[in-house]
Amino acid sequence: MSYLTPVPDEITAFDLPVTGTLPTELNGRYVRNGPNPRPGEKSAHVFIGHGMLHGIRLRNGRAEWYRNRWVRTGMFVGHPSRRPGGNRDLAAVSANTHIIEHAGRLMALVETGLPHGITPDLDTIGPEDFDGRLTTAMTAHPKRDPGTGDLHFFGYAPQPPHLTYHRLDATGKLVYSREIAGPGATMMHDFAITERHVVWLDLPVVFRPHLVGKTMPYQWDDDYGARLGLMRHDLPYAPVRWVDIDPCFVFHIGNAHEDAAGRVILDAVRYGPAEFAALWRTTSGTPDAEGVGRLHRWILDPAGATEVSLDDRAVEFPTLDDTRIGRPARYLYTTDDSAIIKYDLTGGSAVHRLPPKTYIGEAVFVPAIPGPRLEDDGWLLAITTRHDGSASQLLVLDASNPAAPPVAAVDLPRGVPAGFHGSWIPDEC
Repeated sequence: MSYLTPVPDEITAFDLPVTGTLPTELNGRYVRNGPNPRPGEKSAHVFIGHGMLHGIRLRNGRAEWYRNRWVRTGMFVGHPSRRPGGNRDLAAVSANTHIIEHAGRLMALVETGLPHGITPDLDTIGPEDFDGRLTTAMTAHPKRDPGTGDLHFFGYAPQPPHLTYHRLDATGKLVYSREIAGPGATMMHDFAITERHVVWLDLPVVFRPHLVGKTMPYQWDDDYGARLGLMRHDLPYAPVRWVDIDPCFVFHIGNAHEDAAGRVILDAVRYGPAEFAALWRTTSGTPDAEGVGRLHRWILDPAGATEVSLDDRAVEFPTLDDTRIGRPARYLYTTDDSAIIKYDLTGGSAVHRLPPKTYIGEAVFVPAIPGPRLEDDGWLLAITTRHDGSASQLLVLDASNPAAPPVAAVDLPRGVPAGFHGSWIPDEC
């Protein structure tokens, strides 16, 4: 698949061509991360490879530049990935999954290592451990509470402690860490928060030591079971209440919130055992068209968990207006490789379909104005790539009407390989 082919070098281009009209309010950088092995390096799994950032600078209706840069972790520069005694060096893994901003810091993330500081021009500053307080890996999917400004995150590991919960305050100080007892050595890619709760995912994809160094060292385990954990994050050392669910796996959360009855509602993309097995074969180099996930909802109450299918379409990369994280949200935005799908969770959906043989990545919501507004008053930004890898664009869609033609399309100077997650970094950050 040419749209996955890594690029061989780093480039910078200025004054990018634009079709349509870029909103003048879009002043900042769209930056997306993804795995990109160097020329000559082989990867046994799509998820493995040095992180590469692709950035587009927008200002005053112009696309000022595109640049791509590898994240220079310890692994990239040849630092050994093991410390004396066999412990992993958390600064020596590839930061290839996400990039976020918090408290004025840009950080490239991967769930198996430390975050790496990044400059506005996408150069690597180095590993970040928050003044020595962070001693575990950091998930690539932290959640910022829109009420407090705190950044909630966790680290998971094959060795104990298997799961550790952390919180940065709004100034970027690591103020809380706590081991969470119970889960085994599972792959926990994402989690959720609500106004008062953390939702943990303890699902049956478990660590396999014999696969280390060969491919992603996790496999489905029929005997492990599946459960969700509810923990009050507003109460220090509150217990975790675990609820059994049907076996499945979740890579990406859409959102979670508490309803008027005090129940926790969780929306996420669900893979059943067969779908996960097919996806794992595909990402390991054996294409399988059935490896798809679908949008589901879990309703958690004192009696247990109720699971509801929200749609039959194959989707991934659910996103939303970040000011609704952990709160009731009407809209979710997903992709199905060749389209962006906007879900109205009160009923209905809208689809922006791409031209034939064009892949589209995750859609990032950017609010049109600060402060009070309609929830979908803003834009969706996403990178498209032709299936032959020949060309890419940054699309800007009207989030209130994504089925309409793009508001603008920025021609990028190269084909950008399909990647993972990105963020809009406004100039004030």
